[in-house]
Amino acid sequence: MIDRRIFTAAAFAFAFGVSALAFAAPAAAQTKWNLPAAYPIDNPHSENLIQFGKDVDAATGGKLAITVHPGASLFKAPEIKRAVQSGQAQMGEVLLSIHENEDPIFGIDVVPFLATSFPDAKKLYAASKAAVEKKLDSQGIKLLFMVPWAPQGVYTKKDINTIDDMKGIKWRSYNVGTARLGELLGMQSVTIQAAELPQALATGVVNSFMSSGGTGYDSKVWESLTHFYDTQAWIPKNATFVNKAAFNGLDKATQDAILKAAATAEERGWKMWEEKAGWYLEQLKAKGMKVQAPSPALADGFKKAGETLTADWLKKAGADGQAIVDAYKKM
Repeated sequence: MIDRRIFTAAAFAFAFGVSALAFAAPAAAQTKWNLPAAYPIDNPHSENLIQFGKDVDAATGGKLAITVHPGASLFKAPEIKRAVQSGQAQMGEVLLSIHENEDPIFGIDVVPFLATSFPDAKKLYAASKAAVEKKLDSQGIKLLFMVPWAPQGVYTKKDINTIDDMKGIKWRSYNVGTARLGELLGMQSVTIQAAELPQALATGVVNSFMSSGGTGYDSKVWESLTHFYDTQAWIPKNATFVNKAAFNGLDKATQDAILKAAATAEERGWKMWEEKAGWYLEQLKAKGMKVQAPSPALADGFKKAGETLTADWLKKAGADGQAIVDAYKKM
């Protein structure tokens, strides 16, 4: 015959164990998010994102784990924003100007020669941030932070002394502005995102492009091209954002941890690029590239093309775009 006292004790122990596990489960639960990005793991943008993920992990005690997928390994650059909108990824980082075809505001930082230094780029960001946030919000996305690239210059395989020297070259474009510039200057424009650029250069699909010293370094551009003209045409920015529904589904403490880490990442990212912009140009020189300012004639040609591009942008952006530009110029 079973001793009733033994049965009761065993039942109590089992019930207590189940209760304890049920109580402990929420504390041990971990939310896992993906953050696709388009640039190599050793690019400052990717390094900054990885540190952002670590900061969130530390602040939440491991409650929210963010896995960064650099190098367009999860989604290609043009697909990242849509992936976040649709919930295929919870977060993402992308060069925002590649989506200028959706709304002109996404291309505000690539209006030629509007903001060509880091201090001016910060002012332009301050003037345009609310409009960018509003547009992303309407698409179900919450902007977390934005980080610049270095000023943009032109890579070529030959000496370029005037705009006429650029006619017919195979020009890599990556957004509306660079595609339009190629059209204006009589170049053969091909849309190539950063992850595919090394292959495009190696196979001769393109032999010229506009970008930062960082992209040239990442692409080992010296293996295919010979010149870099430091035109300082604009300073584009990458935006890191989160699916709004996913963010709203988090508890307040976790939301606050993300926002705090985002503010830190934005400040850190700007500092990283300000410090490293010159370093990248030195690396290009060390690899044998000719790094130089454009000739007066070439600079004048770019300026005139820039005026056309600026007029195009203002026409598309309308009164709202003009208001942002006016506010920026008053800062």
